[in-house]
Order: sequence, then structure tokens, then C-alpha cells
Amino acid sequence: MTLEFSSSDDAADLAGVVAVLDDADCREIIAILEAPKTVPEIAEAVDLPLSTTYRKLDRLTDAGLASETVGVRQGRHHKSRYVANFDRIGISLDEEREFRVDVDSSNDQSLGIWSNVSEEF
Repeated sequence: MTLEFSSSDDAADLAGVVAVLDDADCREIIAILEAPKTVPEIAEAVDLPLSTTYRKLDRLTDAGLASETVGVRQGRHHKSRYVANFDRIGISLDEEREFRVDVDSSNDQSLGIWSNVSEEF
């Protein structure tokens, strides 16, 4: 039996997707990324150190399950925000009885709306 990956953009690596889904911290992060969040917001929500949160977000973006955008803040540094960019992940057996992993990616419109959002303090 072989493993096959398919996606709307075929960019994600099967081993990366499976490894990320096997990581409890990554699953927690995915669960809270329905709207774009900054790294400190994510770290606080899942109770992880910032350094660990950055590593987990790198894994999620490398696997194609999260997207990063940089928002512009007037007079301040740029601030990255992350959002989950898939709607569904499915694992099934195809007609040849080979595993198939399907990742249905979002259209990234939700990320686009948030890319230039800034908080005023």
C-alpha cells in the first residue's frame, strides 16, 4: 500500500501533514486559528512559550495547513498573523486500496481581509 497526497494546490507534503496532525500542540493551534491571530495571541490561547509557538507555526505553514500574513501598523513594526487555510482533511482508500490524503484548502479570502488590519492603541 502506498500513500498518496492530493490537494487543490498539491503543494503540501504528505509526511509533513501527517506529522503535524500527530503533534498535539499543532492540533491545538489549528483549532484556534479560525480567524487570524498574532504569535503572542496564539501562545497565550494554547498556553505555550513563544519559542515553541513559533516552531509549531513554522511546521504548520511548511505543511500548508496555515498561512502567514504581515499586517502594516502605522508608525510601528509589521506584525505577522496566522490563520488555518484548509476546510477539510480526509484519509481514505482509493479503488486500488491505496491510502489517499485529501486536503481541501480554503480560498484564502478570509486571510486577505485581515492582512492589513491593525490594532490602534
